[in-house]
Amino acid sequence: MWISYFGIRVTNFERSKDFYMKLFDLVELAGYSGDESKYVLFKDRKSGERLELNWYAEGSAYATPYLPGEGLDHIGVRVESVDETLKQLAALGIHPSTKELSSNDNVWTTSSGHHVAYIKDPDGNFIELYDHPEEPPNGPVPDHY
Repeated sequence: MWISYFGIRVTNFERSKDFYMKLFDLVELAGYSGDESKYVLFKDRKSGERLELNWYAEGSAYATPYLPGEGLDHIGVRVESVDETLKQLAALGIHPSTKELSSNDNVWTTSSGHHVAYIKDPDGNFIELYDHPEEPPNGPVPDHY
C-alpha cells in the first residue's frame, strides 16, 4: 500500500478549488460536479503528489456537520524558502496562521536548521510550509525533516 492523495472536505467548492490552484499551481486530473456532490483531483507539477477536494450538499449521504480540521491534521508542503514564500503569499492576501507577517514569531527553525510556518486554507485546515536549505530545491521531496 502507498498513499495516493489527500482528500479534503470543503464548504465552498469553487472558493477552495481556486485557492489550491493558485497556491500550488496544480494540474487538474479529474473531477465531477453534480447536485449532491463535487470533487476535483489535482496533481502537483513538481512533486507529483495528489490532492482531492470534496464537497457534499446538505442531505447527501456523505454530508456531515463541518468542523475545521476534522479528520485532517495538516498538509506538508516543501518550499525553497519559507521566508520568501511567506512574502509571496502576503501579496495574495494569505498570512501565517499565528502572527502578523511583520513578526518573525511565525517561522520556527528546527534543530536541523529547517524553517517551518503554517497557513490556513479557506476552511481552516492547516498547511505546513517547510524548507530544506541543505538540499537542491528541484530534487525529490526528502523523506525526512
